[in-house]
Amino acid sequence: MLTIRKPVFHRLLSAAVFVPLLTSAAPATDKPAYSGIYPHLAYFNNEGECGTGAVVPWADRLWVITYGPHLPLGSSDKLYEITPDLLEITRPESIGGTPANRLIHRESNQLFIGPYAIDAERKVRVIPIKEMPGRLTASARHLTNPANKIYTATMEEGLYEIDVHSLAVTEKIKDGNPQPAVGQGVESELPGYHGKGLYSGQGILVYANNGDQDKRVATDPFIPSGALGSWEGEGAWKLIRRNQFTEVTGPGGIYGNEHPETDPLWSVGWDARSIIIMLLDKGEWHSYRLPKASHSYDGSHGWNTEWPRIRDIGEDELLMTMHGMFWKFPKTFSTANSKGITPRSSYLKVIGDFTRWQDKIVLGCDDTANNEFFNKRKAKGEIAAPQSQSNLWFIDPAELDHLGPVIGRGALWLNDPVEASTPSDPFLIEGFSKRMIHFTSDVSTTITLEIDIKGDGQWTKLTDVPVNGYAWKEIEPSVHAVWMRASSSAKLTKATVWFQMEGERGSNARPELFSGVARVGDSDIKGGPVRALGGNKRTLQFASSSANGETGYYILDGEMKLKAVDSKADLTWLTEHAAIPDRTGVLEVDAASVLYTDDNGKRFRIPRNPDYVKAGPIGFGRICREVSTERDLFNCHGTFFELPANNAGGFGRVRPVSSHHLDIKDYCSYRGMLILSGVNLNKAGDNPHIIRSDDGKTGLWAGAIDDVWQLGKPVGEGGPWKASAVKAGEVSDPYLMTGYDRKSLTLESSKPARMTVEVDVSGMGDWVIYQVFEVAADKPVSHNFPDVYQACWVRVVSDTGTTATAQLSYR
Repeated sequence: MLTIRKPVFHRLLSAAVFVPLLTSAAPATDKPAYSGIYPHLAYFNNEGECGTGAVVPWADRLWVITYGPHLPLGSSDKLYEITPDLLEITRPESIGGTPANRLIHRESNQLFIGPYAIDAERKVRVIPIKEMPGRLTASARHLTNPANKIYTATMEEGLYEIDVHSLAVTEKIKDGNPQPAVGQGVESELPGYHGKGLYSGQGILVYANNGDQDKRVATDPFIPSGALGSWEGEGAWKLIRRNQFTEVTGPGGIYGNEHPETDPLWSVGWDARSIIIMLLDKGEWHSYRLPKASHSYDGSHGWNTEWPRIRDIGEDELLMTMHGMFWKFPKTFSTANSKGITPRSSYLKVIGDFTRWQDKIVLGCDDTANNEFFNKRKAKGEIAAPQSQSNLWFIDPAELDHLGPVIGRGALWLNDPVEASTPSDPFLIEGFSKRMIHFTSDVSTTITLEIDIKGDGQWTKLTDVPVNGYAWKEIEPSVHAVWMRASSSAKLTKATVWFQMEGERGSNARPELFSGVARVGDSDIKGGPVRALGGNKRTLQFASSSANGETGYYILDGEMKLKAVDSKADLTWLTEHAAIPDRTGVLEVDAASVLYTDDNGKRFRIPRNPDYVKAGPIGFGRICREVSTERDLFNCHGTFFELPANNAGGFGRVRPVSSHHLDIKDYCSYRGMLILSGVNLNKAGDNPHIIRSDDGKTGLWAGAIDDVWQLGKPVGEGGPWKASAVKAGEVSDPYLMTGYDRKSLTLESSKPARMTVEVDVSGMGDWVIYQVFEVAADKPVSHNFPDVYQACWVRVVSDTGTTATAQLSYR
């Protein structure tokens, strides 16, 4: 553990006047909203990306800043002021850039957000770019003069000191971008880049970055990356830990800690194994690990994490976002009281910041990017780039517990060397009802599991697990504890302890939300390509086709009016430049299952929806499209999947979201909403999510991306083989297993055969033997997987050349 010296710290003025964060009224507006998204509030820029850097209630307004991808010297991004009746005001002081910093300075009664200082009368002052260049990522209270100064850090490790009265800037550490230095700051030698967090306390300033300049980060999520560093008022950053870190905060949140000498500091990060929580308590650093709900954030470059936060939303616990999960985070989290971090629900949106305002949770998102960055794949085809745009998402606080299912995957060790009799970090097991662990080791050993029952740092032995190659164990429901840790009786050169956990699967299906979206087998379907336009038109174009061959071109505007436009040229252009790509060489449906081949020629098999039949006169719709920045939604054979970018694991880390019976022709994001093409107006009724065209001939569905959870849980049938000719010793294609419930397997062979069933525990090719089955000729063998058992992929190998079937049912 690292001990930090603690100089005298100037206390925050507890009696200072400040404007409160929370208000109590509900938004009052006649503008339409779709699943909590108001199209008229969408914001746009002219850059490769338009993310939400910060969302802060201040002076009876909601303040929002947007950012472009790498613009240290300004951009077309804006500062927005949103009134209680949801009027959006673009502030004329806007200078853009890539800002995500925010801090409320109590003593001067100002909000610092991006390069702007806003007082209680909503007067906006601007720090010129030439005085503070860089991608402004976070602001923090000053170490020795907090009443009069603050710090702001940049994504390239620059550090500035700002006088809150005059806004005079002093450079302490140089920003890493190739622009002229603005002062006498020292050079940073901290590894990594792509800074995210900054916070002060216990005598130091703590800074986090989550990326690396290594070229391999473009393809490999296992490259060492990121850093957590500290600064003591002079010199350069000092390395605390070499991992990817994002948020740094404490119980004081956006205001800074009230008792900076003693209040804890928390930093949230991750590596290839799992989420990492770093805790600075009484001058010493402690680390804890949490599972991941999504692997879409795993790129070692750090680009696709945005800004995970821990924020006060007016509840007993704080709210944390990290790796696709909403988490409860206790305000009292410390070494003596580490209980209380629990999962709430998973989500698909990309969330940059969030707050509570007018009895709603307001989430600022990163929805539509002009630039696909590293997220190109053949399955998506070539789509003319949209204009970058994003929006706010207003939800009731209770909805935080009712989006996607609670799921947790991650490791203490992942093919790691392990010293004998050395306890691992603690791993969170509280808040999950189904819990199991995969163990692998290169030599025979005994893994001892210990539990911290109360979160007070007191460890109790739970059990010993003999491991010789592979073993797995259920954490029984009777085991009530906050944390678990592991140690090995022998020194290991390659060991894995991988957790698979989930919560109770509640029934939150609301298929009526999608009434009017065409179902498979419908004959009267209207659909075709959709695309958010560029060139600051801020509209969406739609080519509608029907079974009788009638086609039409339509424009959806910001008021959600779908208007017919007589333009054959635009219709032709759209059908060519946003064409639904040919599936040849990418997707095939055979007797066994659905076969997907990625851009590297790697084959994967996924389930078919048992009630889904390829039908309809228009044919198979789009199977893959980016619906949040650097996130793809994969719609295949009646199931929506979350598909990470290739640099975050690609198809190996795909996970099912929901199964459906919809005949969707196309989909995209627009003004923060998910737009679905493929409607049957005869079945739409009065569903407000259906946008009817002004000529009454067609329509679109509009809602939130996370509405797709409400289609129903994932189900499927299929497998690697179905009466397939199999060679002895040749492994089958991998078949998706993760995220499904009630799993059963049937094996058949035309000859007596020994069939070995293997599972990939991590989704990255970590195959182990699950069980060996003796299969007599023409006598099926059935096997039900234990209810708690989960793995990412499953495959089968036969010791005999035969005609074989290996089929799984997920109910």
